[in-house]
Amino acid sequence: MAGAVFDFEEARRLCGTENEIITRHCQLRLEKRGILIADVEYAIMNGEIIEEYPDDYPFPSCLIFCALLENRPLHVVCSVGGGCLYLITAYYPTREKFGPDYRTRQKEDAE
Repeated sequence: MAGAVFDFEEARRLCGTENEIITRHCQLRLEKRGILIADVEYAIMNGEIIEEYPDDYPFPSCLIFCALLENRPLHVVCSVGGGCLYLITAYYPTREKFGPDYRTRQKEDAE
């Protein structure tokens, strides 16, 4: 399955259905960060892919950016496979890790 393409249309079709699976990791992170599942689903339905991870196992995944109400940025990592949408994690990006547009990773300092 190496190099497979993330199917964004399929992700959106599965979003909010019984085939949406919230991983334990995601559930814990959402609770810790105070992020609502409705915001995660909004980001999938209205956001844009800013990074793709075609070699992720067991299914290719991606990083989605979406500006929520009041322009608060949200990042969501999810994957699609076996007829299911897997929510992996979500977080509010920081300017220390992403540029002012919250879409572009800052370059790591060489040490």
